[in-house]
Amino acid sequence: MGSSGGGRARAVRRPILTIVNRETLARLGPPSLAAATAIVAAGFFGSRLLGVVRTAAIADTYGDSPELAAYWVAFRLPDLIFQLLAGATLGAAFIPTFARLFTKESEEAAWRLASSVMHLIALATIAFAVLGFLLAPVLVPLMAPGLDEKGLAVDLTRLMMLSPILFAVSGTFMAILNARHHFLFPAIAPIVYNLSIIVGAFFFDDVHALAASVVVGAALHLAVQVPGLLRVGMRYQPIVRWRDASVREVGRLMAPRVLGLAAFQFNFLITIFFASRVSDAAISGVNYAYLLMMAPLGLFAMAISTAVFPTMAEQAADDRGQLRRTLETSLRMILFLTIPSAVGLMILSQPLVVVLLQHGNFDKASTDITQAALFFYAIGLFGHAAIEILSRGFYVLSDTRTPVIFAVVALVANLILSAVLVGPLEVRGLALAVSLSAILNAALLFWTLRARLEGLDLAALGRSVGRTLLASVVMAEVVGFYLVLLHQAGHLDTGRWLDAFLALAGGGLLGAFIFLAASRALRSEEVETLLRRVPWLGRSG
Repeated sequence: MGSSGGGRARAVRRPILTIVNRETLARLGPPSLAAATAIVAAGFFGSRLLGVVRTAAIADTYGDSPELAAYWVAFRLPDLIFQLLAGATLGAAFIPTFARLFTKESEEAAWRLASSVMHLIALATIAFAVLGFLLAPVLVPLMAPGLDEKGLAVDLTRLMMLSPILFAVSGTFMAILNARHHFLFPAIAPIVYNLSIIVGAFFFDDVHALAASVVVGAALHLAVQVPGLLRVGMRYQPIVRWRDASVREVGRLMAPRVLGLAAFQFNFLITIFFASRVSDAAISGVNYAYLLMMAPLGLFAMAISTAVFPTMAEQAADDRGQLRRTLETSLRMILFLTIPSAVGLMILSQPLVVVLLQHGNFDKASTDITQAALFFYAIGLFGHAAIEILSRGFYVLSDTRTPVIFAVVALVANLILSAVLVGPLEVRGLALAVSLSAILNAALLFWTLRARLEGLDLAALGRSVGRTLLASVVMAEVVGFYLVLLHQAGHLDTGRWLDAFLALAGGGLLGAFIFLAASRALRSEEVETLLRRVPWLGRSG
């Protein structure tokens, strides 16, 4: 299967599948950075919106039952395998290498790399999935020692072990399409994945069916990206050239990133471990809250970072000054969008949970646990968001080791803080520990990258963040006054759905308007950029 034998090596150089001719591809071309960002943002918006619907569907059917706690625990091991082998690790290592081969050497070399990497990742994932299947009875009790339904969690873990294998291939497809500046089908993939889980949650009152819907969703995640490969003209070859220099480069870049992402994933395991000592309901509460926080994180930070990553990879090879400007602009925009989002989540955490989740088997006790965790998760939202773009700054410089070191530091900090805070604060302490460790990670990444790029514009960043914070304070004051008026009018019993909806919808819309107006009055560069992208927002000015 390797590259032994000169005749054989030459024989496979001719691709067995060339899907679209070069002339057609040249006419299509990649989208502009603005268009790419819009496509990715729309995809992330759809995915996160459905992610909220998915969370609501699960809450309605299962509440915070012991069976659902078993599902959350079971989900972690298959997800860990996928994330380490074919998640962000693959994209971070593959995209810069693939882009360099495509632009500096030849398309043929780039497609050889894609085929080899896809096969190697798939084989490695199958091996780890088999190990996970066999060792589930040992690993599950270690992950959640306080869980009641350990046997059920083992069964669900084994059922969902098919999903990382499917995601391994799908993750490679996504990396290829992103590297070629084609974002539509990778943006659709998470949407169909969420739809599958929504169907499983809504129509089947059985946690086994919920786990099966994860596997079906992974298969759809893969299938929906095939048309994208047709569009970019992928040339598939049945080869595994693990000795090839470019394949080894991907492996070299992935190895430390795997360790870094392992540290990130172990943060989830730490949270689940300590939450299981509190109660099964606490396991569900911290998971629900994190999924809600992921909505603005994905919509803003992940969308922008994903869209600019291929451009940054190309700039790293040709123009470090332009790379620095792209990273600065992206970071300021991400913070401009996530800081007010965090403030909004904290102010409106209770009505948000009531409106989205408190129905069916999700009762007021479940709301109290989830809302408490969400409030403290929101504190670290800007840290999680900054990590998304700052870590990519290191990846395009072919440095995946430095983010690993900082991720491990953050992991240790989370472990210590969780152990200290879980006693007095329970789920609030666990969420706060995650937030503080994320802020620490982001700070370390920023100061080190600033030195590596010979100076990010700290003064410009400070002015931007200062204006954003001030506008967020104004927003918080106005929304707080709105909530006081509701209370005086007798419409602030947020345990009631209608009152919670009035608080959430009115506070959310009012807060967004006030933040944009305050930012514009403060002459924020980011709001002007946003208004140019969405002209109807600025018609009144």
